[in-house]
Amino acid sequence: MDTETFWHVIDEARHQVADATDGEAVAAHAAALLARHPRGEIVAAQQIFWDLMAASYRSPLWAAAYMINGGCSDDGFDYFRGWLIVQGRDVFERAVSDPDTLADHPALRAAEAAGMDLECEAALGIAWDAHLAATGEELPADAFTIRYPDLDPDWDEAFQDDEEAARRLPGLAAIYLD
Repeated sequence: MDTETFWHVIDEARHQVADATDGEAVAAHAAALLARHPRGEIVAAQQIFWDLMAASYRSPLWAAAYMINGGCSDDGFDYFRGWLIVQGRDVFERAVSDPDTLADHPALRAAEAAGMDLECEAALGIAWDAHLAATGEELPADAFTIRYPDLDPDWDEAFQDDEEAARRLPGLAAIYLD
């Protein structure tokens, strides 16, 4: 399993579910697809997932999640990034590079209109669920390691100060801070 194959599994799951904006359904289907892979690839997928979580552990993205979801705890940020991963590689990479691009995402607009948070806790268990389905066993305890980078303290004020948040994330601010 490599990163390309992982993203292929996510894309295939997105194309096979009735509603690709339903993160829980995409995560469940991705787990089912991944369960068809050899055990070693499933274990490797767990590391790839957490590498993506580490790559997306960025202050600007957390500030965006905070604005979008009306607050964002540590766990909430994990669930938000899980949602981001099940949106597919293109959305993920654009959002990590520039979180304000999420303002144009149709699922964001739909969630905002419905008063729903953007999160997908189930995404965190894709490899876990796949391994359990394929082997009947839990993932090995050492299936992954993670080291998050330090957060940029210059973004701290963007979490609580609407004016600063609007300056840094104008597209999202136009939706959430009106």
